[in-house]
This record gives sequence, structure tokens and C-alpha cells, in this order.
Amino acid sequence: MGGIILFDGVCNFCDSTVQFIIKRDQAGYFQFASLQSDFGQNLLAQFNISKNIDSVILIEHGQVFFESTAALKICKKLDRLWPCLYLFILVPPFIRNALYRLFAKYRYRLFGQKSECLLPTPSQRQRFLS
Repeated sequence: MGGIILFDGVCNFCDSTVQFIIKRDQAGYFQFASLQSDFGQNLLAQFNISKNIDSVILIEHGQVFFESTAALKICKKLDRLWPCLYLFILVPPFIRNALYRLFAKYRYRLFGQKSECLLPTPSQRQRFLS
């Protein structure tokens, strides 16, 4: 089994990022669930993750990754040149995560938010766990 990505289902940027990943994950390694879904909430409880988390979450092989580490590990599995971004893992986490948190803080202002979670297309539905 591949990785599970938990994302903010009402965030326009997060929704676009999920669509971006789907297009570049031809192997279908990743599955998705919104943080707001019952499935997402169950995973938060199962892995003892705060419900107030403001991060993309990657669950892979029983391990949980947050913030920039999650984003870089996701890039590592994508098609084409995206795995090259994984080299940024060499940047100390306190620097990477500070930049991640700054962007996360303003993502609604920059990209807006939806009143409802994304509805996947029929061809994408099998990749969503909720």
C-alpha cells in the first residue's frame, strides 16, 4: 500500500495541490482524504494527531509526516523531475517548517477557501478514502 495524504478540504490551494499530485502520480501511489471527512478524523485519532493541525499530513508505512517533510516526501514519489525537490530535505527542518508555516498561515488569503470539500471525478474517486 502507498501513502495516504490528509489535506484541508476547504482550502483552494490544497485542492489544487491534490489535483497536481494526482496528475503526476501515474502509479497511483497516493490516496487522499480531507481532514474534515470522517475517514480523516478517524486517522487523526488513530495516530494521535491534533485536530487543530494546520499542515498536509502524509501517512506512509505506519509513520506520520507533517509540514515540509510531508511535502518533500510526496514530491519524492511523483513523476518526472519532482523528486529532485527532495534534496531540500537537507535544509534543517526548523528553516523548512518556518517557511511552510508562514505560507500555511496566509494560504486562505492568497488562494481563498471553499464552503465544501472537493467532489472527485468518477475516475479519481478510487483514490479518495472518504
